[in-house]
Amino acid sequence: MKYFYNTLFLNNRFFYFLGAIALLFVVGFFVPLFFIISKVLLFILSFLVLVDILILYKTKNAINVTRYLPERLSNGDNNKITIKLNSLYNFTTYLKIIEEIPHQFQKRDFIFNLTLLPKDKKTIHYDLKPTERGVYLFGNINIYTCSPLKLATKKYILGKEKEIKCYPSFLKLREFDFKAFNNHSVSYGTKKIRKIGHSLEFEQIKEYVSGDDIRSLNWKATAKRNQLMINQYVEEKSQPVYSIIDKGRAMQMHFNNLSLLDYAINATLAISNVVLRKQDKAGMLSFSKKLEDWVVAEKRNSQMSLISEALHNIKTDFSESDFSTLYAVVKRKITQRSLLILYSNFETIDGLNRQLPYLRALAKNHLVLIVFFENTELEMLTKSKKDDILSIYDSIIAEKFLFEKKSIIKELKKYGIQSVLTKPENLTGDTINKYLELKSRGLF
Repeated sequence: MKYFYNTLFLNNRFFYFLGAIALLFVVGFFVPLFFIISKVLLFILSFLVLVDILILYKTKNAINVTRYLPERLSNGDNNKITIKLNSLYNFTTYLKIIEEIPHQFQKRDFIFNLTLLPKDKKTIHYDLKPTERGVYLFGNINIYTCSPLKLATKKYILGKEKEIKCYPSFLKLREFDFKAFNNHSVSYGTKKIRKIGHSLEFEQIKEYVSGDDIRSLNWKATAKRNQLMINQYVEEKSQPVYSIIDKGRAMQMHFNNLSLLDYAINATLAISNVVLRKQDKAGMLSFSKKLEDWVVAEKRNSQMSLISEALHNIKTDFSESDFSTLYAVVKRKITQRSLLILYSNFETIDGLNRQLPYLRALAKNHLVLIVFFENTELEMLTKSKKDDILSIYDSIIAEKFLFEKKSIIKELKKYGIQSVLTKPENLTGDTINKYLELKSRGLF
């Protein structure tokens, strides 16, 4: 009986009819004929409600639902969810489906209206786009079922609660793989060369020509041949590439509901995949007050899993970043020359100058690539229509900040530090292109 009371609801149509009959009862006090008609109509309405309830409850488990969820969610991407429904009723049913999606999406009215024919099956597809990492709890599927009479509704509580972890964007890995390895990824005007390296793997001894590195002279072969001979070595391919993520307050800003930190995390996963495919070693670390989430640069089958898990577990309170600690730890732990891709954000030249001594110190032993962000809202402000003095003033200030970003690039270039200034949505593609450019030029 408790189940019956918890699952039965009377629809608005029933109350409309009941209200109309009550009005006829009022008129029946003055006109006796309407009083008799009202009683007949009330009897008919009661009979139809009982019939409606009977046909809804006659078949047990008449609505079956299966929900298909991905093993994990991809942050910042559209994740496909599928719900399959099956009706065992012998009549057409009208369904109102309320899906209990995770609270992170802040939607309490996620509703589908559906009509199922007798013994019918239908499938519902919808997409969810998470904007933060973490655990997402999918609740029950509530289905309110009506018969063609639409006087009563039976509620079904179906589906099982399930927790799913949201990881950095992995759905676009194949897309960036394709862009990184097709022929169009090479810029026009770039000439491919075979660069002779200085690794420990010996290749050959050849005659010295002007421009060769005199440090590679082979004195024994020179004495034997009575002319200068040098050693050549195979170029080092397995070179370390570290993605360094700034977790400070500069990365708290949001664009398109995704923080700069999450944009950097998504880009780190994608470029790590490309680095490994290019036969280099991929590693990562994050920092604010201290260094955390350290993954040593390696080239192994499980490296992507380690990096993905470390990126998923990144947590921060967006405190001020300590670049001095970054320099001290990197100098001590990363002894081999590496490409350091630093994801941070500098809004002004003064902000850069406070950290520039540490960046210059890193650049002495490593190739440093600073990736920071364009403020797309400021760019829109400069292009907007100016109707008054205040809007003109705002536009001038916005242009000043945009000019500061360009000044930062020039300042970094002065000290041999590579840089990428990009829009948040183009971060991953621009960073991969820069990595491929540096690699083709043999700078690390």
